[in-house]
Order: sequence, then C-alpha cells, then structure tokens
Amino acid sequence: MSDTLSVCVDCIRDGKIFPIEKLHRDIRKQFLLPPTPPEKSGIRCHICSNECVIDNGHKGYCGLRENVNDKLVTKVSKNNALAYTYLDPLPTNCCASWFCLEFTEYGYNLATFFYGCNFDCLFCQNYSHKSIYNAPIITVNDFVSKVKDNTEIRCICYFGGSPEPQLPFAINASQKVLKERMVRICWEWNGCGNPNLVKKAALLSLESGGIIKFDLKAYNNNLSLALSGVSNKQAYKNFDLIANFYGSSILTATTLLVPYYVDMKEVEGIAKFIASIDPNIPYSLLVFHPDFYMRDLPITPRRQVEKCYEVAKMHLRKVNIGNKHLLI
Repeated sequence: MSDTLSVCVDCIRDGKIFPIEKLHRDIRKQFLLPPTPPEKSGIRCHICSNECVIDNGHKGYCGLRENVNDKLVTKVSKNNALAYTYLDPLPTNCCASWFCLEFTEYGYNLATFFYGCNFDCLFCQNYSHKSIYNAPIITVNDFVSKVKDNTEIRCICYFGGSPEPQLPFAINASQKVLKERMVRICWEWNGCGNPNLVKKAALLSLESGGIIKFDLKAYNNNLSLALSGVSNKQAYKNFDLIANFYGSSILTATTLLVPYYVDMKEVEGIAKFIASIDPNIPYSLLVFHPDFYMRDLPITPRRQVEKCYEVAKMHLRKVNIGNKHLLI
C-alpha cells in the first residue's frame, strides 16, 4: 500500500476513498486548479467528459477555460494551443511501436505535447503539463508549416497531459496537414473526450493510417477516481464508439501496472472488455516507475507483471509488456 494514498486497493474498490479525495484537492491547489470538476452553476464546457459547469470567476478542471463576467474565456482555440513539438526519430519508443508499421520506417514522429489535462493522475509521468501559466503557445499555421517543410516527418503523435482539452486545435491542425500531404495521425489519450470530437479525431487516424492509444488506467470506477481524480467511464464508451463507427483496426490500449493497485483483477476486467469488441486489439501492460505523488511505491514487481500478462493473454491474442528495461 502507498503511504501517500493511505488506503488499500480493496477498500478503494469498496468506495472508501475520502482520504485520497483530500490528497487530490491539496495537489491541485498547488497548481491553482479546481479540486474537482465544477458542476453547480455557470457555463457548461463540452470539450471533455468532465462537462465542467464553470461559475463566474472560476476555472474548469483542466485550467484552460475560465468564466469571466459570465463569458467563457479560453487560453486555447482551434487556431492556438498551449503545446510544444519535437522530432522523435523513427523507429521510436512509442507504446504502439511493437506492432505499428512505422517501426519499420525511418524519419521522424512529430511528438506534440499538450499542456492541461482532464485527469489528475497521482502517478503522472508528464506532470509538467500542469504548468499552463508558463506554457509555450503554438499557432495552427506554424504547426502546419513545420510538417509541410519537413518531408521526413512520417507521423504526428498527440499526447501530454492528454489531448482531450485541446482536441479542437489538434483536429483542425491535422485536417490542414492532411491537405498538404499524408502523414499518420496518432493519439495517446485517456479517452475521455467529447464523443463528437473523438469521432472526428478517429476519422483522421483511419484516413491517414494512424492509431489511437487509449490509456485504460483502471476498470473499477472507484479506483479510477482514486488514482486519477475523475471517472474514466467515458473512455470505455468512446473505445466502443470508435469500434462501432470505424472498426477496431485503429485501436490499441495500455494499462500502467501500479504496484498493489492496478492488479490482475483490474487487468482482467479491461482485457475482457477489449476482447468483447475484438480479441485482436493490441494491448500493452506498462511497467510502473515511481513519479509525482506515488514515489513511495517500487517499480512493478516482476511477479505482478507476469500474472497480469497471463490473465490478459487468456482473453486477448496480442499482449505486450512495455518498459521491460525497468524490471529488476
């Protein structure tokens, strides 16, 4: 059990998560972010599944939108993003590299890191996304020019944070890029975006040969609330939505094996869900590295990884272990 959480996984599954709710509030206060998705009164935001109802003088959960004199003021739009990009040489260490066609090609992935997130993961590996007040700004024209001018860019991967709070920009930028030339459009997200935006993003991946990686963090909703601050129910709905609209060929999923918390029970629930759609969907189990507010936990024990792998293989045909280099 983590001393930071002070609650065991069985108690969390049973709904005893009050001490962790306070932990999330304290963490988010440091970053000047709302403790929970606001929902009492004000202007409703529809960009992600949190559906924040933002009162005058208050911010949405991601911190990118604020109600100012009863008008929704946003730091981002379809033409401007808080993000930075860098060239990631192919073949890359992407979570999908073990099955993606890009693994056989050379050139670059334009990795696009978005600031802001609709989750509050205690184990976040990229928590610099919370520093939205010092975030660089990128325009859609500069982004498109960057891809247009470098013919060695083979794919674009949107991550962060998570792309959901800035999907309007990512969709607009991708549409403009694809008018110039063909590159793969890929997403690494928690999956809890507005369904209409998710469908538009998925279509871009389908048309360009890209993939969509869902980070299915937990199967039990109470565990999702404890580890990530919010429910991840919409992720499962959006996963199913994409499969129904566009088929399962663009889908993949990962789960971070947080020691003592994301165990065989969670993995089996996730694996069964994926298999109910298509047992051929690739699924990666990622070895945990202690970071952010879960530094008191060890790297995922080898035995936990092996057991989770065995359980996943009972339901899925394509299972991979990522971050193997971390295993002792």
